[in-house]
Amino acid sequence: MTYTARTLLLLATVTFGAPALAQTAAPAENLAALKDRVVQGIESRAKLAQEMVDMHFSFGELGFQEIETSKYITGILEENGFSVQREVAGLPTGWTARWGSGEPVIALGSDIDGLPTTSQYPGVAYRKQMIEGAPGHGEGHNSGQAVNVVAALALKDMMEQEKIPGTIMLWPGVAEELLAGKAYMVRDGVFKDVDAVLFTHVGNNMQVSWGQPNGTGMVSVEYTFEGESAHSASNPWRGRSALDGVELMNMGWNMRREHLRPVQRSHYTIPDGGDQPNVVPPHATVWYFIREMDFANISKNFEIANTISEAAAKMSDTSVTRKIVGTAAPRHFNKPMAEAASANMEKVGLPTWSEDDQKFAKAVQKIVGSKEEGLATKARGLIAPIVNPESGGSDDIGDISWVVPTITVNYPSNIPNLPGHHWSNAMSMATPIAHKGVVAGSKVIGMTVLDLLLNPKLLAESKAYFADVQNKDQKYLPVLSATDKPQIQKNVEIMAQFRERMKEFYYDPSKHATYLEQLGVKYPELVPAK
Repeated sequence: MTYTARTLLLLATVTFGAPALAQTAAPAENLAALKDRVVQGIESRAKLAQEMVDMHFSFGELGFQEIETSKYITGILEENGFSVQREVAGLPTGWTARWGSGEPVIALGSDIDGLPTTSQYPGVAYRKQMIEGAPGHGEGHNSGQAVNVVAALALKDMMEQEKIPGTIMLWPGVAEELLAGKAYMVRDGVFKDVDAVLFTHVGNNMQVSWGQPNGTGMVSVEYTFEGESAHSASNPWRGRSALDGVELMNMGWNMRREHLRPVQRSHYTIPDGGDQPNVVPPHATVWYFIREMDFANISKNFEIANTISEAAAKMSDTSVTRKIVGTAAPRHFNKPMAEAASANMEKVGLPTWSEDDQKFAKAVQKIVGSKEEGLATKARGLIAPIVNPESGGSDDIGDISWVVPTITVNYPSNIPNLPGHHWSNAMSMATPIAHKGVVAGSKVIGMTVLDLLLNPKLLAESKAYFADVQNKDQKYLPVLSATDKPQIQKNVEIMAQFRERMKEFYYDPSKHATYLEQLGVKYPELVPAK
C-alpha cells in the first residue's frame, strides 16, 4: 500500500464516521507533508513561471485572436504529457488539457485575452507604448495560466510518485473581455464530468470569496438595422436610414433607464453607423451590454431592449435582427472550497516585496493620481458574503459557477489603486511583482487541489453546498440557444493591423533571462531616460 493510499484509507474512515480522534492526526500530517512537496515542486519551477508570464505578456492578443498564446501554453502542456483537445465549443483558441485518470476531475482555468490600446512597456512608471495604439495586457490576463500550469506540473509529479487517483484539466477563458467564451463551453458540455473548478484571476492581494460577490450578470448583444440607401441630398425620401433605427433605439433605451432598477448597468457602442454622410446608411449596428444582478432581471431587461429595438425599426421603416455576442451569469462561489483555499493562503502568505518593488508600485500609483501606499503587505484571505451585493462588472466565470462548484483565487501580481482596464495595469505584469505573485498563487492552487483530491469530505461538502444552498432559490438560466455561435470574427481587423509589428516584441527566453532584459528596461525605471 502506498503512502497516499494509506492517507486515503484513513480519510475515508474519518469521513464515514468511525471513532476518529486517533485517526485524524495522521492524515493531517500526511497531507501537510504532501503539500510541502508540491510547494517545493512549484518553487523549483519559478523560472518557468517567469518565462510564461513574460511570453504571454509579449503576445498581447485580443479576444478570439489568442492564437500564439494558446499555441504556446498547449505546447508546454503536451510536452509534459497532457492530452490536449483544441477548438472546443467552436472556439478556435479554446482547448482543454487533461492528465491523470478517474475521479475526481479538478479543472483549473484562467483568462488569456488582452485589451485594446493598452500596449505598454513593463517596469517603467510612465506611459511608454511599445506600439502606439496596439493592444496589450492592461488587466493582467497574461499571468493566470502560469499560475495553473506550474501548479499542475508539480501536482502531476506528486500524483505519479504517490499513485494518487484523479484527473487535472486545464482550460482557457477565451475572449473574457467580450464575455463571449465560457457560456459556449458550458453549453457544449466542456465541464459535464468536472467535480470542481479552481479559477485564477490577477489581483493586487491574495483573496478568495464565497457566495455572491459584487457585480452583475449580463447579455452582450448586437442589434443590426437594415434600411435602404439613397443620395442624402438629391433623393433622401427614397432612403430608409438604418442609423435612424439605431439612434431611435438608443433614445428609447436611455428614456427607459429611469424606470429600471438602479442596480442595472447598460452601455453601448455603434460599431457600424454608415459609410459617409452623403449616403443614407442602409446598414447600422449597435452593440449593447445589458447588466443586472440576477437571472430574472437580466432576462427582463433583455426583453425590454428587444422590444425597444423592434419599435425603433417600425419608427424608422427598417428591419432589425439581433445576435448574441456573449453572456455572463451572476457569480456564486463555493463556501467549503473557498474556506480550504483561504487556509492555504494563510500558510503561503504574500510574497516578500523588495524595496524596488515598493518604489515602483508607489510611482505607478502616483502617475494615475492614486494614494501612494505601495503593495499590500497583509493578505485579505477569505471574503465573507456581502449582505447586499452592489452592482458592477461581470465575469463569465459566473456561468461555470452554476454548473459545477467553483471558486476564484485572486493572487497579487498587480498594483493596488489603479483604474483597471488601463495601460497602468500593464506596468507590473512582466516584472518581479507579477513573477512573485504568480508563484504565490500557484502554491495556493496546488495545495487546494490536493485538499480536493485527498479529502473526500471536502468534495462532498462542496457538492452539498452547491446543490442545497447555491441552487436552493435560484437556478442557472442560460441565454444562449443551440444555434448561437461564438463571434470569432471579433478583433480580427485590429490584430491584422498590429500583429506583424507586435511580433518584433515577442519574448525570446533563449537569449534573454527576462522580458525586461530583452526590452532594455532597468527595473524600476521611474522616470524617462534623458
